[in-house]
Amino acid sequence: MSQSIIGEFANQLLSGKVEVVDLSAVLGPGTPLLKLPPELAVDTPKIEIHKISAYDDNGPWWAWNWLKLGEHSGTHFDAPIHWITGRDHPDGSTDTIDPGNFVAPVNVIDCSKETAENPDFLLTVDHIKAWEAEHGEIQKGEWVVLRSDWYKRNGSEERFLNADETGPHSPGPTPEAISYLLDKGIVGWGSETIGTDAGQAGGMEPPFPAHNLLHKANRYGLASLANLDKLPPKGAILIAAPLKIEHGTGSPCRVLALVARD
Repeated sequence: MSQSIIGEFANQLLSGKVEVVDLSAVLGPGTPLLKLPPELAVDTPKIEIHKISAYDDNGPWWAWNWLKLGEHSGTHFDAPIHWITGRDHPDGSTDTIDPGNFVAPVNVIDCSKETAENPDFLLTVDHIKAWEAEHGEIQKGEWVVLRSDWYKRNGSEERFLNADETGPHSPGPTPEAISYLLDKGIVGWGSETIGTDAGQAGGMEPPFPAHNLLHKANRYGLASLANLDKLPPKGAILIAAPLKIEHGTGSPCRVLALVARD
């Protein structure tokens, strides 16, 4: 029976009845990166791509590059040890997480209209419950991601960060929303913005609740996702596999979704 299921799935992939949707932004020197107050922390350096050879004297038959990039650059995975609340989980780094957790159903909560009207939009428990009433309950072991269409700003770091003298302004969850989702047993939370929290989340209690609460619970985050507008509210499978970095706090990754098409 299990072989039959895998075989049928393979046929669906080959026939195009299951579409592979890329949820990742391009990773390069122009990728927007988080900016932190210098009195608070050191920033991730800009991404660099350096040529080793390109069919030349340094390598006559091949081309390859070496990279300089932070673990949390571009579309990326946050492991539990990324945050102080998750630092003691023995299975909380990118090389120790059970790989079965990298593949799971995904729930897409569309708040693109609200975000277009208010970049500081916050997802609340009431928003989630209203979404569940329409689309079905969020189940244990599933991903939940916030569609804001923020990825369409990705071509400009200034527009993507959307910061002024009061700090960055971008959508995200309230602490109560994250607690509600954790009580339901989600595997992780994702966003199309620079991080998993709202731009103004530093002023919440606790500060940066998506990071603080998710990683305390040994759960995962995805940031700078793209193309969530190509997914249904329910029914897609999300694949988010970070690089197996030794004691890695996170990793850029190619996030994919499998979507059934008629």
